[in-house]
Amino acid sequence: MIDKQVNNLAEAVAGVKDGATVLVAGFGAVGVADDLLEALHEQGARNLTIVANNSGNGDVGLARLINSGRVVKVICSYPRSGDYSAFLNAYRAKSLELELVPQGTISERMRCHAAGLGGFFSPVSAGTKLAEGKETREIDGKLHVFEKPLKGDIALLRADKADRWGNLTYIKSARNFNPVMAMAADLSVVQVNQMVELGSLDPEAVVTPSIFIDRVVVVGANA
Repeated sequence: MIDKQVNNLAEAVAGVKDGATVLVAGFGAVGVADDLLEALHEQGARNLTIVANNSGNGDVGLARLINSGRVVKVICSYPRSGDYSAFLNAYRAKSLELELVPQGTISERMRCHAAGLGGFFSPVSAGTKLAEGKETREIDGKLHVFEKPLKGDIALLRADKADRWGNLTYIKSARNFNPVMAMAADLSVVQVNQMVELGSLDPEAVVTPSIFIDRVVVVGANA
């Protein structure tokens, strides 16, 4: 019987190794798996590379990992949003490397890995500092920059509902990067608000199918 639900948050993040690349879903504070990030902090993995839209907020979740010195590199689109003091302090102290990637580019790089593609050419960032050191090509008279695929060792995701197979539904904009990150990691772990019976989810409402999910943990009132 296929049952991907794990008993607790510690079990959900078990086995994450030092030096791992962690895909962290979310847009601002929406759709972020803060409970899984807190569990990863407790788990103790170090020298992490984080791929996210933002760089964390306050001293919770991703920001706590940065404040604790567990993160050596952040690949993101908006490092300075919300309370970004954790990122700013680490960056100024030169203990944290930043790779700035446009939002659409970071998503497409992950999708390329998921699709087994070797990369893509994009006009975004052509002629800017973000293109320095990258292959360029003129296509139909317009300069394009080659972007490589981006994969994760683990993805930390957040959804609304799941069944025991790992089929997922989301609430509106909380979907954001969760589906593409689920496809782009070797191990995809999701925290959900509710576990439902197999067959109760409308197939047309399932955004992330079970094939992309490895572990599910229920967080909150329904845990």
